[in-house]
Formats: sequence, C-alpha cells, structure tokens
Amino acid sequence: MIVTLTANPSLDRTVVLPAPLQVGDVQSADSAREDAGGKGINVARAIAAAGEDCLAVLPLAAGDPFVAALREAALRTHPVPVRSHVRANLAITDPAGVTTKLNLPGAALSADEAAAVVDAVVSASAGAGWLVLAGSLPPGVADDFYVRITRAVRAAHGAASPFIAVDASGAALAAVVADGAPDLIKPNDDELGELAGMPLDGADTAAVLEVARSLVPARVGAALVTLGSRGAVLVTTDGAWLARPPRIQVRSTVGAGDSSLAGYVLAATRGADHEERLRLAIRYGAAAASLPGTQAPTPADLPADDVPVARLA
Repeated sequence: MIVTLTANPSLDRTVVLPAPLQVGDVQSADSAREDAGGKGINVARAIAAAGEDCLAVLPLAAGDPFVAALREAALRTHPVPVRSHVRANLAITDPAGVTTKLNLPGAALSADEAAAVVDAVVSASAGAGWLVLAGSLPPGVADDFYVRITRAVRAAHGAASPFIAVDASGAALAAVVADGAPDLIKPNDDELGELAGMPLDGADTAAVLEVARSLVPARVGAALVTLGSRGAVLVTTDGAWLARPPRIQVRSTVGAGDSSLAGYVLAATRGADHEERLRLAIRYGAAAASLPGTQAPTPADLPADDVPVARLA
C-alpha cells in the first residue's frame, strides 16, 4: 500500500484560453474544469488509477465543497477533521501549453489539528510500502512539519516503516533535507537551486548532478530532479541517470511533477530497477502534461514512444 499526505489540499480550477493570456485585458475562455488537487492528492489519483492500493490523508472540514470534487476522484481517503475549508487555486493555460498559476496560501491549522494530522499519518502508514509527503505546508505549521511526521512514523513502526518520499520546496524542503533523512526527494531544478543557494533553472545536467550528488547519500537516500521538457535526473547511492521525455502536445503542466513522482513510486513498488523507475516517472509526467487541468494520467494515457535513459555516473 502507498500512503500520501496532502497537508494543504486545493480545489484546482483550470481555465483554457484560445490565445495567450493578455494581462489587463478581458478575454473569453474556451473551457474550464475543477479537480481535487494538491500534490499528495495528485500523486494518489495517478497511483489509484494504475490499480495500486493507495490511501490519501488530508485535513478536511465537514461540508467543504472539496468533498464533492474528492468523491469524483474516486480515491480512498482518510480525512482529518478541521474547521476551515480547502483553498482554491487557479491555473490559466493557452494553446501553446503555457500555464499561469495563482495559488492561495490555504487555511491555517491549529496546533491540535496539526497534531491530529501527524497521528493520522502514523496510523495510516502501518504496513505501507511508501509514504509520500507532498506539497506546500498550510499556515499555522512549522517549516519542519514533514520532519516531525517522518520521525513520528519511524518511531512508531521501526524497521517496518515505509520508504518516505518528500516533494516540497523552500523552507519545508530545506528542513527535511537538513534533519529528516527522507528516502527520496523530488525537487524540480528551480527548487533544487533554491535549496543550494544557486540558480539551476535551465542549468546544464552537470550542474544539477553536482548539487544532487552533494545531498545523496549524505542527507537523502535518492533525488529525482525533474527538468520540465528536458526530462529528469535520478541520483541514488548506486549511480545517476538522465532520461529524456517523449514528444507530446503540451496542454497543461500543472501536476506533471506530481505524476512523475507517482510513476517513480509505482515502479519502485513493483520492484523495478533505478532506470525503469526513472523511465516510468518520465512517462507519467509527460502523460500529465498532455492532459487538460490537473487530471491524473491512467496507464492508457502513457505515451507509446520510448524513453531513453543514459547513465551519468
């Protein structure tokens, strides 16, 4: 079983424009859709669509409109009762696949609510193979919230603890790299650069590899660094690999990184080697980018073209 935590879920609204966004102008949209979102939810939807047992933990108030969107996603969930409603995020996409996002901060969690989330994750993780901690942290919790959860899960389950993957950014990522010792992190190049204090957005593969190597295995077990249209780099204690994505028609990049993580975890759960984990991560990320909104790709959506993987070290 795979467990995900979405501490700051979102109702994702996607608006599709027939032309590039014109700031300050009035434009008509071709279509719009709403999806249950947040990084952990996105990962869980892709995993569940692949037929694997998955449980999504999230804070959720009774009567929140998010409940209806979550029901449509057909996910097995463990909601933790809270007072405030889920935030709404807006994504605007144009025919070229250029996406503009407006993300709200989310509702604050009280100390008691945050503690209840930790307890729920510990309980849900019993017997799980992987635990995915993904997305931004809501107001009211400290930057080391994922560290707190990681320690609680490992203290409760010992040698039977699941592998722990973290997809975060900024201070939350810095905290978990400093003190959490996760089995996997999944930053993009910009997030990895922020962590290292140097610009990596668009940097060459050698620069990305050098930074990731400084973290593996000293701070994290492995790093899956997504590079957008340039593919992804996987660094483990056994080596490093680069995969290039297949050619697709980009419709929305929202959730593509989340789907990449889902593909990696799916492959790992099925006993795949490092190269195949990276290959499936790329295929899932490409599939997500070819779909509108934040739809979770299914196995039928995966591109048929080969994904070349080259060993870097």
